[in-house]
Amino acid sequence: MAKKLHIKTYGCQMNVYDSDRMADVLAPLGYSNSDDASDADMVIINTCHIREKAAEKVFSELGRLRLWKEAEAEQGRQVKIAVAGCVAQAEGEEISRRAPWVDVVVGPQAYHRLPELVANIDPAARRAVIDTDFPVEDKFDFLPEEHTPRGPAAFLSVQEGCNKFCTFCVVPYTRGAEFSRPASSVLDEAKRLIAGGSVELNLLGQNVNAWAAEGTDGKEWNFARLLYELADLDGLKRLRYTTSHPRDMNADLIRAHADIPALMPYLHLPVQSGSNRVLEAMNRDHSRDDYFRIIDDLRAARSDMAISGDFIVGFPGETDQDFADTLNLIARVNYASAYSFKYSPRPGTPASMRDDQVDEDVKSERLAGLQQLVSAQQLAFNKAKIGQEMDVLIERPANRAHQKAGRSPWMQAVHFPATSGEIGDIVKLTIVDAHQNSLSAEAIATQ
Repeated sequence: MAKKLHIKTYGCQMNVYDSDRMADVLAPLGYSNSDDASDADMVIINTCHIREKAAEKVFSELGRLRLWKEAEAEQGRQVKIAVAGCVAQAEGEEISRRAPWVDVVVGPQAYHRLPELVANIDPAARRAVIDTDFPVEDKFDFLPEEHTPRGPAAFLSVQEGCNKFCTFCVVPYTRGAEFSRPASSVLDEAKRLIAGGSVELNLLGQNVNAWAAEGTDGKEWNFARLLYELADLDGLKRLRYTTSHPRDMNADLIRAHADIPALMPYLHLPVQSGSNRVLEAMNRDHSRDDYFRIIDDLRAARSDMAISGDFIVGFPGETDQDFADTLNLIARVNYASAYSFKYSPRPGTPASMRDDQVDEDVKSERLAGLQQLVSAQQLAFNKAKIGQEMDVLIERPANRAHQKAGRSPWMQAVHFPATSGEIGDIVKLTIVDAHQNSLSAEAIATQ
């Protein structure tokens, strides 16, 4: 009997990938994706623990779902609610205690067990079936080979977990230790995605450039070697990866950006702060000068390389001079885009226990100043593309009639006339206008 599944995804691209794979593992149980939660037979909230008050936002969402579940029960329809992802990992028992109407709680390393967990639901128990273990087995070995089509651009998870233990971050506790998928597993999934119509792959990992695993020749490969092998696959036209750590940007990987045409000239490389003192307190294990050297080497390898980054303002003990050092770093690097946030304590992390927390008003003022600078850089980067011809991957119809939407090599959203090509094509367009978050383009005039 056909059943409908609605997955609401929060957070990073890794969660988007995980949501897609949860849909895959539930498909043999008769579930098909639905964009509408109201008519679903099962709703999964795939959660993220990075943002401030993440757990409370999940409980608020669960409160709304409780009303929906009770209303459906009055109509004689039994629906299921599951919580997945990093909040599930961190708050599993608490979710079951505070929200007994939840049927399943599953961590990010155990979602391949969803069919078993769903089968074990007992509506009379008033308690969720919980699996927040870190299984011994590689979950990727237990995922179905069949994929729901992902479109022309697809995510591919190659690495999970983190061994860096930045003092502000919960990822090592919610995603576990660093784990790299074997090259054969990655290449096989890449081939399936390409066969399903994907021409661009974005490799994912909490520290994706830390990937190191057994290659198809039985020897250990580094991340650069994996990129070279993927780039040789028939039908693959574009290659990206995120998120990287400066500690793992080695010479081989930088050289790959010069050697591989399919590797797009855009890199997300978080630095978090421009102050050496704060970087040390964050346990980032690199200095601002280390970061500058990496950026310089990347731009020497590929002159059109664009950089995006992450910044945390108001880390405990951050002074006016520390913040000035961050603004100086931003000015020096000149970002194409950036994500920035006020520091917020994560329970159990070393930084949350410090007694030199920065005042909220100071954090807000600093964040506004930083965002003004990076927004100006992003707009300038986009405006510099006006008049240029560039290859754009057509991804979908645009929101406006008679337009399509795609991505530039630098991850910019591009809107252009719908007559310019078909979804999945890479077309050459002329950029005619630029905005804060997108470009407008026209087909190149023919003689």
